[in-house]
Amino acid sequence: MSITKEQVLAALRHVNDPDLRKDLVTLNMIDKVEIEGNTVRFDIVLTTPACPMKNLIQTDCIEAIHTYIGSDVVVEANLTSKVTSKRNQAESMMTGVKNIIAVSSGKGGVGKSTVAANLAVALAKTGARVGLLDADIYGPSVPLMFGLMDARPSAIKKDGKDLIVPIEKYGVHLLSIGFFVDPAKALVWRGPMASNALIQLFSESEWGELDYVVIDMPPGTGDIHLTLVQQLPVTGVVIVTTPQEMALADARKSLDMYTGDKVNVPVIGIVENMAWFTPAELPENKYYIFGNGGGERLANESDVPLLGRIPIVQSICDGGEVGEPVALKEGSIESNAFNELASEVARQVALRNASIPPTRRVEIDPNTLS
Repeated sequence: MSITKEQVLAALRHVNDPDLRKDLVTLNMIDKVEIEGNTVRFDIVLTTPACPMKNLIQTDCIEAIHTYIGSDVVVEANLTSKVTSKRNQAESMMTGVKNIIAVSSGKGGVGKSTVAANLAVALAKTGARVGLLDADIYGPSVPLMFGLMDARPSAIKKDGKDLIVPIEKYGVHLLSIGFFVDPAKALVWRGPMASNALIQLFSESEWGELDYVVIDMPPGTGDIHLTLVQQLPVTGVVIVTTPQEMALADARKSLDMYTGDKVNVPVIGIVENMAWFTPAELPENKYYIFGNGGGERLANESDVPLLGRIPIVQSICDGGEVGEPVALKEGSIESNAFNELASEVARQVALRNASIPPTRRVEIDPNTLS
């Protein structure tokens, strides 16, 4: 008996995406079906290369062919991906970017920049096209964390305009105000000057076609945050906190700003940094020196996902200081933590894009801000 394409698609209609809860054929996740004798080939088009359940989906597809067509059929199910997007490109700077993820915190010192840098590297390791924009105008850290203290971006001319070309390292396209200022001198700018500098990084740069741009925000809830949401349709926000109550109190303020009526940008979830201390000589031990479960409590009370918990490990700090983010260190507990974070962030972005209308720039009446 010859196998038909219709039989293959009918069999694969029995396989659901675990998150979207619809079958793969209806979701247009099956492509390039080919049949050669007793061999069936097709592509499974995932919503992100970082999909944490890709192996399960692949196995379910193979089992569906064996169950509904024949156990002797040779199945070649190739995993590929096409990152989804709900950004309104017509009104956006950075028009080739599919998803903009702002990494924010209510206060400084919680490791927000470390999380942003390692999240970007971990996403890039999955095969995604990733950028990292350092929006912390007064305290840029990307040049140090990527070992680019003396680097200067190049420029190209496009459509009659001079555009900055982000520097690429570890598979991540990088741009920071730190590439243009003396790191030994304080940046003494009023708020409007800092906001204008950030807008230039958005509008006068050649980012190209990227799946995700991670934006490392300054701490707090100020001018830069409002500039971001007014200038760019943001896909969603990741809030970084540490477990102790003081950090959680400030993280709540950050959540309130993004989810309030004036801004109303989706929050993808919470990252609990410095969740526990693990000594190098005792890798299985966990010491909760800042308290236990604060990030989870905040996620539960805010009805948003807990995206990940990152331990305190000396190598995380060391990696940032020598320009080698620890996410590059394959097989380590700290690298695994950031890999799991990247998978969960990508998953939540895909879910957000499947369930929430396109993001638009926020229009804020300055007279309504206190």
